[in-house]
Amino acid sequence: MTPNRHPARVGSVGVIGAGAVGQTITTALVASGFCRRLLVASRTLDQAALAADLEDMRQATGSPVQPSPHSAVDLAVCHAVVIAVRATFTDTRITDMRMGGAVANAPAIRALGKALRGYAGTVLVVTNPVDLMTRLFADTSGCPRVYGIGSNLDSARYRLVLARLLQVAAAAVDGHVIGEHGDSAVVCASSTTVGGQPAAVLLAEVRARLRARPGRISAGAGRTRCGPAGAVLSTLRKALGLADGVEELTASHGGDWLGIPLRFTAGEPIPCLPDLNPGDARQLTTAGLKLRAAYQALRLP
Repeated sequence: MTPNRHPARVGSVGVIGAGAVGQTITTALVASGFCRRLLVASRTLDQAALAADLEDMRQATGSPVQPSPHSAVDLAVCHAVVIAVRATFTDTRITDMRMGGAVANAPAIRALGKALRGYAGTVLVVTNPVDLMTRLFADTSGCPRVYGIGSNLDSARYRLVLARLLQVAAAAVDGHVIGEHGDSAVVCASSTTVGGQPAAVLLAEVRARLRARPGRISAGAGRTRCGPAGAVLSTLRKALGLADGVEELTASHGGDWLGIPLRFTAGEPIPCLPDLNPGDARQLTTAGLKLRAAYQALRLP
């Protein structure tokens, strides 16, 4: 018998979406041994084929995770559900590129919100524009624990980029990107530390690299997939009470839905915004106003 090298600690996780990001998320869950059951759902692709491929991986690695195909409504039994659906559309935008999927992806998010209405578990939304889609799912479903993972990935990229510019270990960098997962992201440079000390952030260079990174990945790999999967896995650990710590997530805050740091203790989140200088505070307000207007336009008939 193959020894269990990946002890499972969560009963079940559901993933909706079998495209590039959904496939990478499910692969990460199987490889990490995160849960005992993995329920895979898709609106358009053959989730049974993906589940079979994941079963092969499980057999080869000795993972305890048992993948199986399901419809979206079946996922109501899961401890957490990850939404990674993406409609087919052509994005011709040069700026605000993530906003290009709002109209195309909204019908699928609304439908999933209705299918999972009243679900009491944790929902992580990956679908872009993630701040709008997170709010749309929360409003449609009435689910109490809905988060988006956009600012989480932005913050991870920020720490990595800054660490390379300063030639320090990424683990030594403590800093956040909040607000919109998009052009109105707020880099909290004034509160960033390296080794516990205030950091000299080359803000223009950092922003330029953060803007260029997603496009460079997409141009070479087709689309970003591993970064979002990592953000999902890290967030699931905190949101399901397996570890305590801070994650930057889209959540309801001050009447808006935008990215803020949440400190999870035993699975329960408390907002923990860093100290913002006046410039950062203005940017965060601007991001909230932008997202609010975009959401109102999205809901118009």
